[in-house]
Amino acid sequence: MKLRANTFRLNLKSAKSIWGDLSKIAIQQLKRLTADSGLAVMSGDLQLLQGRWYITHAGLLRLARRKRCLSIKTILVEHFSDPTADRWIFKATVHSSPSHCFVGFGDADPSNVSSTMHGAELRIAETRAVNRALRKAYGIGICSVEELGSSPSADPAPKAAQDNHQQHHNGSNNGQPRLRDQLCILIRQHNLDATLVKAYAADFCGTTTLSGASRELVESFISHLSAAAKENRDGLVCKLNSYAQPQAANQ
Repeated sequence: MKLRANTFRLNLKSAKSIWGDLSKIAIQQLKRLTADSGLAVMSGDLQLLQGRWYITHAGLLRLARRKRCLSIKTILVEHFSDPTADRWIFKATVHSSPSHCFVGFGDADPSNVSSTMHGAELRIAETRAVNRALRKAYGIGICSVEELGSSPSADPAPKAAQDNHQQHHNGSNNGQPRLRDQLCILIRQHNLDATLVKAYAADFCGTTTLSGASRELVESFISHLSAAAKENRDGLVCKLNSYAQPQAANQ
């Protein structure tokens, strides 16, 4: 009980540092998600979009690993897919134990995918199928970010964080630097490894590369990275190091 209480306090502190003050409903939901599933804000398991919590693909995979998920299998449902229209449907099967399996379907086409993700419909459909199966397997009642047909705007970062970006950039439109510039500023400001930050960002956004993430998710990651660097830089560096690729032994 004490561990769960400490985890919730950390989650609440992290959430407030990223998104500012939370509504009572959002706090109650966060407390329940922490207690029931052990989801962590700082790890990118959750996103707050327009006052509602969403779980991420990365968060679901981490949950599956903690729960010792046996397998995740996906298959393209060719009969209902239409490659000429970029419409894809996947079936995912999650075996949470030898005697329990859960099935989820995911579809994607240009009409239910963000315009920035057009061309990635096949990958998105598979991710959505996996997310739905995992949510069924582990009793996650909130929707995942990747299942959203058109992602709602991310809740704005606290004003202090926005002001911090403005103080470190002068040549931007309307006083706000581009997302790429904001990320570069944070990397330089906190002396972070750019390659590892990009790998972390892709994992956080649930995409193969950072360039494949929607603008809303990138904005949310930047807010998350800024808060993490200020709150516990050493912990952030440790997290980033987990994305380092093992180097081949010298011949």
